[in-house]
Amino acid sequence: MGLGRPRVMISRVRVKAPKRSIVPLSVDEVARFWSSFRTSRDLAIVGLMLLQGLRSAEVLTLNRDDVLLSEAQVRVRGKGSKLRFLPLAPETIQLLDHYLRLERPDPCNAALFVSLKGRARGARMTPAGLRSLFRFHRQTTGVTLANPHRFRHTFASDMVRAGVSLPALMQLMGHADIQTTRSYVQTVPN
Repeated sequence: MGLGRPRVMISRVRVKAPKRSIVPLSVDEVARFWSSFRTSRDLAIVGLMLLQGLRSAEVLTLNRDDVLLSEAQVRVRGKGSKLRFLPLAPETIQLLDHYLRLERPDPCNAALFVSLKGRARGARMTPAGLRSLFRFHRQTTGVTLANPHRFRHTFASDMVRAGVSLPALMQLMGHADIQTTRSYVQTVPN
């Protein structure tokens, strides 16, 4: 009769940890972060996230012909390549127009947001470039929580405070399920 190794029972039960709530940025934090940008390109990027609720991937995949300034709309390819048209806020139109007329290098590829200098000048802005941009401005402003996803939460909270219904917000944000939209606005005080 050998003792051998003791048997260990491994449980396959998973305990689902509650998702942490993401608190939107305050008006002061947004103002401090916003005021640190110096180029129209960067302001337009942040504007599309804060004022239109776009995901960082959606912003980076925008092409020049997706921006319909005369119609005050932007064509967005969301998750699953779902296409949606969003109204542009007047402030975003102004930022995009200024960037397109004065900063966007010519010639460049079809991308809306491109590198403004260096060897990659005129090439589509990369996710790493966007992360670097946000990292620099977080350090500059001390707004350590500023990131593209928190901007989406801030957008959703602002829209609910302004009286936008959850179904309308769901469409603006490109969600397939109202519960996803609801999770973005759980922290909004009544």
